[in-house]
Amino acid sequence: MNLAVKLMREFKDRDTRKKLKGYRDKAEFICKRNLETWDERRLQAESRRLKKEVRSGTPLDELLVDAYALVCEATKRTLGLHPYDVQIMAAIALHEGCLIEQHTGEGKTLSAVMPAYLNALTGEGVHVLTFNDYLAKRDAEWMGPIYHFLGLTVKSVQAGMSMSGKRGAYAADITYVTAKEAGFDYLRDTIALDEADTVHRSFHYVIVDEADSLLLDEARVPLVIACEPGGFTSDGIRFAEVARQLKQDEHYNFDEFQRNVYLNAAGAAKAESLLGCGNLYESHNSDLLSSLNCALHTEALLKKDVDYIVRDGKIELIDEYTGRVAENRHLPDGLQAALAAKEGLQPLASGRILGTITLQHFLSLYPKICGMTATAQVSAMEFEAIYALQVVPIPPNRPNIRIDHPHRIYTHKEAKFKALVQEISYIHRTGRPILIGTSSVEESGILAQALAAANVPCHVLNAKNDAEEAEIIAKAGEIGAVTVSTNMAGRGVDIRLGGGNSAQAEVVAKLGGLYVIGTHVHESMRIDKQLCGRSGRQGDPGASVFFVSLEDELMLQFGIDKVLPPAYRDLRQGEALDESVLRGKITHIQRVMMGQNFQIRQELNRYSDMVEEQRRILYEERLGILHGETKVSPSEQRVRLYFIDKFWADHLEYVSYIRESIHLTSLVNCNPIDEFHAQIIQAFEQIPAKINRESANMLAKLGGSNDPALWEKFGLKPPTSTRTYIINDQYMEYLQNRSSWTAGTIIAFWIRKMLRPVFGWSEF
Repeated sequence: MNLAVKLMREFKDRDTRKKLKGYRDKAEFICKRNLETWDERRLQAESRRLKKEVRSGTPLDELLVDAYALVCEATKRTLGLHPYDVQIMAAIALHEGCLIEQHTGEGKTLSAVMPAYLNALTGEGVHVLTFNDYLAKRDAEWMGPIYHFLGLTVKSVQAGMSMSGKRGAYAADITYVTAKEAGFDYLRDTIALDEADTVHRSFHYVIVDEADSLLLDEARVPLVIACEPGGFTSDGIRFAEVARQLKQDEHYNFDEFQRNVYLNAAGAAKAESLLGCGNLYESHNSDLLSSLNCALHTEALLKKDVDYIVRDGKIELIDEYTGRVAENRHLPDGLQAALAAKEGLQPLASGRILGTITLQHFLSLYPKICGMTATAQVSAMEFEAIYALQVVPIPPNRPNIRIDHPHRIYTHKEAKFKALVQEISYIHRTGRPILIGTSSVEESGILAQALAAANVPCHVLNAKNDAEEAEIIAKAGEIGAVTVSTNMAGRGVDIRLGGGNSAQAEVVAKLGGLYVIGTHVHESMRIDKQLCGRSGRQGDPGASVFFVSLEDELMLQFGIDKVLPPAYRDLRQGEALDESVLRGKITHIQRVMMGQNFQIRQELNRYSDMVEEQRRILYEERLGILHGETKVSPSEQRVRLYFIDKFWADHLEYVSYIRESIHLTSLVNCNPIDEFHAQIIQAFEQIPAKINRESANMLAKLGGSNDPALWEKFGLKPPTSTRTYIINDQYMEYLQNRSSWTAGTIIAFWIRKMLRPVFGWSEF
């Protein structure tokens, strides 16, 4: 290890140990505050005193010990729970704005109550961002009695709630809500033409649950609000048919990691012939080329029941990290339409985008942020680099005794699958509960069929039904239970041995606890660690193991299958391999992929950061007008808001166009990002003059009238209907990386075009 890196790690470890000692000392001091003799009236009076102190200017840090001691006592009286020292330590770190790593089953939900209470005393509101609607509702109801006892209000936000219901929920002292729903509500607020039509108040303090998922895996996910689409697009089926006639290697190739696909010269010639379009790379064919590229991408890289499913005549994407159907998620427009066409569905035309914000930028609107997750250490550098969040590992209440077995590596997929079914069948006969994490909906179905044939009954979780899923996952620790799930089904729900039955729990513990099996390794080590973490909660016994094949996609991408001679592979295909070099290479691959994904995230941020900066500049002016801070007339307010929204939507359309074509600048030795910035800055600088000009023209037509009926007549009204959705960030990388192949393809193609007449070639 590099000496500098080693010294830095030792310094950080020493700093972490010092922090933890300080937290433990303070937690012990809080626990010694004896409030058991206080009656309810005195405890509630103490809460009112703390609120008064905060609002008179006393810093929260000075009140932390009193506030946390009060919450601990209220927790005992309302829920019968006694917070552990480690939960109080976690709560202190959360208040300090850290990202805590707290093991599964250690009580993150309760840890969050203390800093939520303390920061809510300001009256400015606290948001606790959860993984899904089910958890938002559950946690608000579960922890609600503590807040109510102490005189604070708590509510949850659910998708589909009325505007008045949401406004009331956000007005509460503590609000439990998913990050996506809070973000969508923010986008709806940004196009409101009347202050009464907004639901959020100013942002203050946020606690992010499952922080690794929201802050890293989905950080770049663009949330979008758009007009409802009208009608259907055409020609998608035509391009899908062309893509189906192109063959790998003969007409197209993949990049080294099989993340991108590109036409070669023969493929371009074949497509030209099928489309009858002439030179694909002439400027008038740019839209056609884009549609063809999208069709080829969906045909070659997107697999049904792995990347998406078709249900009720609609495309539903599958989240790559959870393996579950991702509700309300779309690919970028061209890819979404191409995927629908591939499946023979009529794609909807995309509606005009009115506003967009990534989850990362949305979360940055909060002045104070902290988070908690069971897996943060492996990505500590990224959390610090992007969010300035220091990761603090909180020790478990009881030592973790789970046994994590070495990967079982097989030469062939068939051998792996056979060994997997045998292992599950053998363990199931003992009565020990098993949780299997699979790579896809397709694999979970195939495995369930194989287990049924082997007389092993199982539950299969691979669709989005949060309440039902949570109930099944909660029972996954019962005697004889076999649960087949896609990656992280039931996230946020504890798996208790025996399903919570103490007699069963004792039997299961003697059998070795919950046995977790992974059918593949994920490119992110965090995802693997999350799966392992479903076992061994609160010092329970448990075990985990991953079954790996040299034919798994990740292994093939890095050529691990070539490490062993073919003859040796064939000889050993019926048994697991013990070569430690293979396990070392798998770990290395995961580290490489995590580093590569970090670099991709940083690169893509450089595109979105500038657009977000422009949005905030314009939105600040818009907010001042909406709140009446510029003291203009009602008609002036309506007109300026309308044209700010119109020209911002125009700008987003232009940004999308530039973003799609900016890779071509690499042909003229320009840096695509620098050129992108230059073009959108120039366009943005023209917006104020356009707003002023059109506003003046409209105000002249209105003649100073404040009559809403006249506003309607001149079209000064919000969209009749809107929709919100998420652009799947996995495929934003596709848009980013096209620059790596488009330039080379174009150059090769033009060389071919020039040589055709010289040598009399007609087609390749």
